[in-house]
Amino acid sequence: MSVTDLARTLPDYAKDIRLNISSLLGETVLSDQQKYGTLVACAHATGFKPLIEAAEAEAADKLSEAAMAAAKAAASIMAMNNVYYRFVHLAANKEYATLPARLRMNVIGSPGIEKQDFELFSLAVSAINGCGMCIDSHEKVIRDHGVQTTVIHGAVRLASVVQALAASLRAL
Repeated sequence: MSVTDLARTLPDYAKDIRLNISSLLGETVLSDQQKYGTLVACAHATGFKPLIEAAEAEAADKLSEAAMAAAKAAASIMAMNNVYYRFVHLAANKEYATLPARLRMNVIGSPGIEKQDFELFSLAVSAINGCGMCIDSHEKVIRDHGVQTTVIHGAVRLASVVQALAASLRAL
């Protein structure tokens, strides 16, 4: 089942989500690797198994093995980093920001695909997870690689709709 097919199961009150996912998957502002990698990473970030399975099935013939693995790795590492860095950022005690994280995050330095695409997946997941510190960090790296604002915006738009799709499906 594709993500669009899964979205078609939504009731009429979620029609906007159904239409948005279809529209976003048809846009060309993101390359296929960026679009489907973001889709897979964000589906994993939702933790909603039917959506994860649909996203992986939809992306299977559009992503290389390395890109599929990188998308999953982005969701995995951001699940950890978004909690840690959101805490560091929000804690009143600023001493935490002076301490080393001492958490392994080697995949960020060597994701197996283009750095800017991995960072784009990580940014989209960070938007879902609500970590402003991570959003700023990933957005800076992406911009430093010359990625256009419209591409970043497109990935975050897709992340928002994937999150809404998961929430709407869970509610059924």
